[in-house]
Amino acid sequence: MTEAQDVFKNIQRKPGLQIWTINKMKMVPVPEQAFGNFFEGDCYIILYVSNSTTQSTDIHYWIGNTSSQDEQGAAAIYVTQLDEYLDGSPVQYREVQGSESAKFKSYFKSGLIYKKGGVGSGFTHVETNTYNIQRLLHVKGTKHVTAREVEVSWSSFNLGDIFLLDLGKAIIQWNGPQSNRQEKLKAVLLAQDIRDRERGGRAQIGVIEGGQEEASADLMKIMKSVLGQRTVNLKEAIPDDKPDQNQTSIVKLYHVSDASGQLLVQEVAASPLTQDLLCSSDCYFLDQGGNSIMAWKGKGASDEERRSALSRAVGFIKAKKYPSNTKVEVMSEGGESAMFKHLFKSWKEKGQTQGLGKIHTVGKIAKVDQVKFDVMELHAQPKLAAQERMVDDASGHVQIWRIENLELKEVDRSTYGQFYGGDCYLVLYTYNRANKPQYILYMWQGRHATQDEVTACAYQAVNLDNKYNGAPTQVRVVMGKEPRHFLAIFKGRLIIFEGGTGRPGVVNPDPGARLFQVRGTHEMNTKATEVPARASSLNTNDVFLLKTHQTVFLWFGKGCSGDEREMGKAVADLLSEQDKQNVMEGQEPAAFWVALGGKAPYASDKRLEKEVAPHDPRLFECSNQTGRFLMTEVSDFSQDDLDEDDVMLLDTWEEIFLWIGNSANQYEIQESYSSAVDYLKTHPAGRDPGTPITTVKQGYEPPTFTGWFNAWDAHKWSGGLSYEEMKSKMGDISQITVNLNSTDLNKKTGGGAGTSYSAPGGPGNIRSHNQRMSSSISSAHADGAKPSGMQNSELVQTPNQLRQGEDPGKREELLTDAEFENLLGCSRNNFQRLPKWRQNDLKKKAGLF
Repeated sequence: MTEAQDVFKNIQRKPGLQIWTINKMKMVPVPEQAFGNFFEGDCYIILYVSNSTTQSTDIHYWIGNTSSQDEQGAAAIYVTQLDEYLDGSPVQYREVQGSESAKFKSYFKSGLIYKKGGVGSGFTHVETNTYNIQRLLHVKGTKHVTAREVEVSWSSFNLGDIFLLDLGKAIIQWNGPQSNRQEKLKAVLLAQDIRDRERGGRAQIGVIEGGQEEASADLMKIMKSVLGQRTVNLKEAIPDDKPDQNQTSIVKLYHVSDASGQLLVQEVAASPLTQDLLCSSDCYFLDQGGNSIMAWKGKGASDEERRSALSRAVGFIKAKKYPSNTKVEVMSEGGESAMFKHLFKSWKEKGQTQGLGKIHTVGKIAKVDQVKFDVMELHAQPKLAAQERMVDDASGHVQIWRIENLELKEVDRSTYGQFYGGDCYLVLYTYNRANKPQYILYMWQGRHATQDEVTACAYQAVNLDNKYNGAPTQVRVVMGKEPRHFLAIFKGRLIIFEGGTGRPGVVNPDPGARLFQVRGTHEMNTKATEVPARASSLNTNDVFLLKTHQTVFLWFGKGCSGDEREMGKAVADLLSEQDKQNVMEGQEPAAFWVALGGKAPYASDKRLEKEVAPHDPRLFECSNQTGRFLMTEVSDFSQDDLDEDDVMLLDTWEEIFLWIGNSANQYEIQESYSSAVDYLKTHPAGRDPGTPITTVKQGYEPPTFTGWFNAWDAHKWSGGLSYEEMKSKMGDISQITVNLNSTDLNKKTGGGAGTSYSAPGGPGNIRSHNQRMSSSISSAHADGAKPSGMQNSELVQTPNQLRQGEDPGKREELLTDAEFENLLGCSRNNFQRLPKWRQNDLKKKAGLF
């Protein structure tokens, strides 16, 4: 432990990644340039500190396919010790090569590279931070990219994937004829990452489209010189793996104890789970149908139980005969992962107010948060806008249509705010953002509307959406589950009738006495909802309006506030012009109880408002690019993860968003909605099937959506590069030539016994990126004439040799625009806007100094 303590002392508690490899049973730090490279014969420990205010910490230990049992055991022990050193707060993850969690993959945005070699396997680490390299990488994935070193031979290729032939100074990307655009783009980004991090920008990238090899004759000549002539037909495409997260609705909780002297694992409950099943003095396993095992350590559990949680979880996998690559997470009480909390029907954090929580049953209305909404805070804090589900201060323009005879009929403005359970309505809300009109289209579906009307409502919504060129954000509103912004746009005038219709000329049946529950403290959050007219519907925390033919009673529960009473009076005036009789709870006249059919017990426990359950948002990619429809979770997501070719599902717990990329196909759009409904139905926490599902189009995202993303860039979609643009900016790739007589080029992967141990992914010092390469990329250039644009390869190969009359501080001016962007990563205009120190820094990295 002393040696470990010495390593732990150097740990930096700042946001970001720190990685160690296990070498001779010791933890050895991996240099930052090598992050994302993993040797198959080794084990690694990864520490991640989040950038959030809580600075939550995660520890992963990664097991290579050919690593030794001793190394795996050492890694597990170090992880437990590191967890103790960090006071038991981190969540621990066991990662197996090829089956890594979405969270782990999210740390390496450009992808993971699996490299042959490693201490435990008897291989020597291959020197890959110099330029005398020859390796073939098999690239797979669109959201989470992995690249594995394979035999440098045509027999490794197939028609559906992408392969990178890495020759040090040249990286040639071969795209299988059946690969899709997103896969190609991800592979280009990976190639660029290898060039920039491992070669200091000193490599050129060429791309061959496998279905049009004749168009890249020069590049094919290089490939054939390395791989030989292709004498066999290429293999068929290999189907992509199943999605990372298979949601299973069956989740089981097991109690783990060694109190009797021997280990006892006993099933406690199956989903939906509640938090009170977890006892602080014990440890538990949560089994997600064999997809993953989560170990929970109570604060009062013994030291031995806490230390053994990880090894016992691995033992549990073996006992259950689950696959050896089953994911394992270990966490302590108070430091639970977001995924763990998502598997419980309700979750309350320490210090959160006690209470009954939100009720989502017919006839009972969730109590609205009592904090007045300040629109200025919304603009200053996008996350607040998302959490409060408010796009603005609700002062925009409102238009309402009712479905009548399956067609749209505009609603009389004098009745705005009155919604009948026998009808369906479309509510179009228009507001301005950055002087551009934005639209929200609410589809309100009455509980008693016919199926034809519900279908017509959806059909008319599409027509209206088309009329506005697809700009509106569509929100499905289930009766009784109206979102906050919907309440706000009616300024305290929202009244929901249980049945009947608002159609003019139609006489609704006389229900006799009617009872309305009024909730809200100001006009932005108030609504009145009709509930069954009986005493059991009353609640001591609220205001109720009882309307009979003779009189109108305004009943004030003991738990309601003065603001709630004032809003109750305002709604009562909307419902009836009759005089109101105020009734205080406990002082009801006999006529009041007679109208309700007699006295009966009702909810009379005073409660404080419970905050919304603290569930972190989750993002899923919905795609059929692989030939079948899959939902794949994206962990630690950002705006960059929104894929223009797909539909993305964002689950914020209170709401489901479907984000439609501009290039998503019709099948994905149709399937994603039914998948969202199935996702709610099968969620192990027993989610409310009436949770609003909101459709958002790319480029028209409202703040309620963008606020869940850190640093949202509204102009991203206009400036992002497509695969075709990225490919065209690589410069004149036909100019690439390789010195095929280079002896270093013909080295076989695997290296020799004398190869030094300092490659990316391994410990030791990374050599200077300015080393000369054995393979060269040359372009013809006449010495006599001054070129209009020097080849960037010429500039970076001779950083210290100046041409005659050349200003060493302005070498970038000799580059063409395409070369400039390729080398410095930004346009000339954007470069000029940068501060001088930043310009110099970029130039140094590009070898222009």
